[in-house]
Formats: sequence, structure tokens, C-alpha cells
Amino acid sequence: MTAPSQAPAAVLQTPFGAVRGVLFDIDDTLVDLEYSMTTALREVSEHLLPGLDQAGWERFGRIFTHETTHYYDRYLAGELTFNEQRLLRGRAALGHFGVELADGEESHQWLSAYMEKQPAYVKPFPDVLPLLDALDQAGIPYGAVSNNVHDYQRAKLDGAGLERITHLVGTDTLGVAKPHPAMYLEGVRLLGTGPAETLYVGDNRLLDAEGSTAAGLVGVWLNRVGEVVEDFEGGMVASLDQLLG
Repeated sequence: MTAPSQAPAAVLQTPFGAVRGVLFDIDDTLVDLEYSMTTALREVSEHLLPGLDQAGWERFGRIFTHETTHYYDRYLAGELTFNEQRLLRGRAALGHFGVELADGEESHQWLSAYMEKQPAYVKPFPDVLPLLDALDQAGIPYGAVSNNVHDYQRAKLDGAGLERITHLVGTDTLGVAKPHPAMYLEGVRLLGTGPAETLYVGDNRLLDAEGSTAAGLVGVWLNRVGEVVEDFEGGMVASLDQLLG
């Protein structure tokens, strides 16, 4: 396990107060996972859905990324492997269009093709590198806490050109997942900061903003799509640029 850093002296002024460290979620916070998934999905499924128009492909992508997440929850609970949940989500999405992905070789080929192509489309959002540059210049340590296993997310960060994010907590690091407080607090430990002086930023309001706030961090919801939640009273930004005031 990576040793924690020495307590940093630098302070970053943000709209949410002064902090000494920043932790990020990864998927759809630092990297555009939805783009990589939907682009790869279309590429490996076009032969199964010939003639589908753009609106249909957008619906197909939404079903896979947003309406089948209970399979991912089952993966986090240890009921499915990572690739099993991928395949089940793909089958469910295809099923909405009347296509049944057969067991055996057809499922194996579809999943193998998706596994091969999806990583190539992973890229950081445009606001990520400028923020990391600013944190580096200010001497503020940063890291990532993710609801996926460490090595898979390490490869994802590296493939997206984010090798500089060296502190990383995955679900296999402690054997728990967000919103368990230990996840965020392990990130804090690696940075060498204190919870109350560490910003945590993520696109999931419940797991990221509210979960980290409950653990004692300064939680901020990265609401890129402008979702309206009337009873949310926590910190929120529309882009990472806004973290610097």
C-alpha cells in the first residue's frame, strides 16, 4: 500500500473554503466513461442493429449506461464478475430493440470485442488537465477514489494520460465501496491531509458529494449535465474550472 505523504503546507482557496488536498471520483468525473462506452457499444453492435438511426443509438447507449446499473450494483456486492455485469447490461440493452444475444460464442465474441475497443475511447474531460496543472503549481496533493478495482482504474487513468494521479483507492483496497466512509478516509490518509481540509469531487450526488461529506470531507457534486435536485443543499459545480473560484 502506498505510504501517505507528509502533511502538505500549501493551501488552495476554493468556493467551498480553504483546502490542502483534493480527491476525485474517476468515471464521468475525470474521464468521459459514457462516451467511451457508447462509442464502443455502437461499434460492436452495429451488425446486430442494422439501420438504427442516431436517436436509436443514443437510446441504446442510455439504456446500457443508466438503466442497467443494478447489474453493476450486483458486481459491487460480489454477486457478479465485472465482465458478467457488462454482458448482462449489453443483453438488456439489445433486448429493448428485440435482439437476443445468444449464449456461448455469440456472447463471447460481443463481449471480447467490447473489451478490446472500449479502453481506446477513454479520454479525460477538457477541464481535467488544466485543473491538475493548477494543483501541481500550487503544491496541492490529489488522488482518486473509485467504485472499481484498483488495477483496472490504474490502467484506465494511465491510458487516458492521467499517470500523474498516483494516489488511488479502489474497491479492493479495503474491501468496501463508496459510500462507506473508509473509502474516502483512505484517500485522505494517502494525501497526508485531514478530512475537513480535503475536497472530494464526483459526478454522483449520493456516492460522491453526500457520501464524502458524511465522512467529514468537503464534498462537491460535479453536475456536468445540469440535473435539478430541489432538496440538495451541498456544494455543486458544473465543471472542474469552478473549483478554482
